[in-house]
Formats: sequence, structure tokens, C-alpha cells
Amino acid sequence: MKELIPVEIIERKIYLLRGHKVLLDSDLAELYGVEVKQLKRQVRRNIKRFPEDFMFELQKEEYESLRSHFGTLKRGEHSKYLPYAFTEQGVAMLSSVLNSDRAIEVNIQIMRALVKLRELIATHKDLARKLSDMEKKYDTQFKVVFDAIRQLMKPEESKKGKIGFRREPGK
Repeated sequence: MKELIPVEIIERKIYLLRGHKVLLDSDLAELYGVEVKQLKRQVRRNIKRFPEDFMFELQKEEYESLRSHFGTLKRGEHSKYLPYAFTEQGVAMLSSVLNSDRAIEVNIQIMRALVKLRELIATHKDLARKLSDMEKKYDTQFKVVFDAIRQLMKPEESKKGKIGFRREPGK
């Protein structure tokens, strides 16, 4: 079965906000093939279906922080209103609000991406726990090996330097 949207694209649209994995209304609208205002209108019409643990409106500081990741804003591309963030349960609820075949198919793919992400996180935690257990079991001769493995498990840090010229002090 051919995927409607590659899972990698969905994974890139998942953010961690307030301790929840969420998708923003604009990203969901793009995935569903609808306008953001249409998605928001349907949500407002069915607001009882979206308690705070399903959906919340971003605070200005949260939105500004996310916007810095988007780069420069293009005129007319971003709403003047703060976006909604939908948790996994909120995304599932959207399928009952947006009654189209595409919305149903996209929801299925989003759920699969979220499950895959959850499994990946669980696997990483399990691996770290097993490594700690092994480290306690073996003596210090293997410390170098364990340290190297831990270094490989760390997320990559950006190695980009600053762009531009630096003026020497006093000149």
C-alpha cells in the first residue's frame, strides 16, 4: 500500500510542547489538504470534543520560539492568530470533525508516526538502562567502551560556526 504522505514528513512536523508531542494546526491543515481557517472553524464548531489535553492554543512566547525555527516569515503565509497545538488524542478527534477520506487516511499515518516515535524513545531508554546494568556488572577495564557507546547515543550537536566577520576590539 502506497503512503499518502511519507512518515518522515509527518515526523518533522511533530514538536514537543508542554511535555506533549503535538502537531500545529497549520501543519495539520497542510497534511489534510484544507485551509487553516477551515480546520480552525471545524474545531471551534466542535469545541467540546477538544479539551485541553487534546488541544491548546500556543502562548505568544511558545509561538515566537517556534517561529525562530521556521526562519523568515513570508507575507500572508502565517496567521496573525496564535496557532492551536493538537496532541495525539486531538489529532485522533480531528478525524471525526473533518469528514473526508483524505483526513481519515492522513490520521492513520499520523497515528503510525506517533507510535513509531514512542517505540523509538522506549527503545533508547531501554538501551541506556541495559548499558548501565552492564557497566555495573563489569569492571573498569570496559569503562572506555561504555563511555564510547554513551557518546554515540548522544544526539548530534550543531557544529556550525557563526557566519559573518568579527571585528577585532579597538579597531
